[in-house]
Amino acid sequence: MRDYLVDILAAGFFALEWAVYAYTLERSAYGRDSLSARMHVYREVWIRRLLDREARMVDMQIMASLQNGTAFFASSSLIAVGGALALLRSTNDALAVLQTLPIDMSPSPALWEIKCVGLILIFIYAFFKFAWAYRLFNYVAILLGAMPPASQRDTPQAEAHVIRTTRMFETAGRHFNRGQRAFFFALGYLGWFVSPWVLFATTAAVVIVTWRRQFASNAWRAMGS
Repeated sequence: MRDYLVDILAAGFFALEWAVYAYTLERSAYGRDSLSARMHVYREVWIRRLLDREARMVDMQIMASLQNGTAFFASSSLIAVGGALALLRSTNDALAVLQTLPIDMSPSPALWEIKCVGLILIFIYAFFKFAWAYRLFNYVAILLGAMPPASQRDTPQAEAHVIRTTRMFETAGRHFNRGQRAFFFALGYLGWFVSPWVLFATTAAVVIVTWRRQFASNAWRAMGS
């Protein structure tokens, strides 16, 4: 048990950082000023302006591009799962390669397989998030098609439909963001295959990079101007 203490601590640090970052971004007051939160505002702006237009072909084309991007990430997740499964099946070959390095970094076969299973679970989680986001974007497209005509934009029914569509849109975007976050943290998780100490460093690097994009990037500043 003592031999694996650093690995346990590194894996726990990885899971804790992911959970804290997600909670801070989605549920805290601090996260309400993130780039994702600022984009949520413009989803409602888009839906309200769409209500004023009779011709909505361009809006549906934008919606289709969002669906296509989500489908791409969902299929990429399945490919990543396949790659991680191949890595799991090649445990002996991978350990043989690591043993040839000048520094002995080869873990036990059981620990290697645990790392591979963890990577598989991350990509499976990402797939479910992207697949559900794709389904929700389909629902948004249906709601856009059911949008009342511009002549009825001042009615209570139109206002209720705008709110309903915006909430569905925000939910779809939130699940898409969670899938992308899983991809980012999967990159940090790869550091564990080298060393638990590397996992500490790569996890911290992923948190710093993703935090900067959400709260200190040029895109964040542009949306606040």
